[in-house]
Amino acid sequence: MGLCAVCGVPLLILIIGAAVCLAACPCSDPALCQPIQHSRDFEVYTFHVRGKNWKHYDWSVVTTVALFGSYDPGLMCFAHSKGARFVLKGNVSVKKIIDPKKRAAWIAEKVNLTKTQYMDGINLDIEQTIRPHTPEYYALTDLVKETTEAFHKEIPGSQVTFDASWSPKCADRCYNYSAIAELSDFVFVMSYDEQPQILNECIAGANAPFNQTITGYQQFINMGIDPKKLVMGVPWYGYDYVCVNITEDNKCDLEKCPIQGAPYSNEAGRQVVYRTIMKQVNSSLT
Repeated sequence: MGLCAVCGVPLLILIIGAAVCLAACPCSDPALCQPIQHSRDFEVYTFHVRGKNWKHYDWSVVTTVALFGSYDPGLMCFAHSKGARFVLKGNVSVKKIIDPKKRAAWIAEKVNLTKTQYMDGINLDIEQTIRPHTPEYYALTDLVKETTEAFHKEIPGSQVTFDASWSPKCADRCYNYSAIAELSDFVFVMSYDEQPQILNECIAGANAPFNQTITGYQQFINMGIDPKKLVMGVPWYGYDYVCVNITEDNKCDLEKCPIQGAPYSNEAGRQVVYRTIMKQVNSSLT
């Protein structure tokens, strides 16, 4: 007979008492294990990937933290103490959830995990190639609808969001964004990596060009999506490119880096974090 690593009870008892073992609140104040139910008239949405850098967030404005790394109960407790939601990442092969039964099973699994970890919802980060009016196209919309219904029913005040490309134009991710925005709490627009495929001039460019970024939001709005349903994702990183050649008008020619049929892409550069970029800016002589 072994012991449960979480609560130290005999494993034979776990068959009956698993829920009790998992239900132990990790916070010093048990009230912090209750889901956040209030709403705000703005969103400052943060993706947590690793480490303890969450301790340095500006918690006076953060409203939601999406977990993209290992679960940290300390982060959950602290976020709740600041009135911020802590939500799960959700990703699944859309081909696998064309079957309604498999889709329902996946949703139930995520709801249970969210409850077990005292979290407040889910961020659907599904970035898969889907063609319009295919079984996958309709399954994705159904997934958003059913996920939202299940979470709102099972976890009062919970939040279901969807990550969208910087533009709704149908390149490889042909999603029903109008329906997805209506069916979810809001859409997180990934306004970064806007040059994944470079088809024209092979030159270094901005990660998120201002005019291009604004055009993307206007396209979403032109589809009839309420601007209040759109949250802007800001890149706290850029790309460092090695120039094969610098032209007379100071453009940086890139080496070939084929991706998805395009001869060039931002993969020709390496990602550089905000801290490094600001050091370069502040030490620049021009």
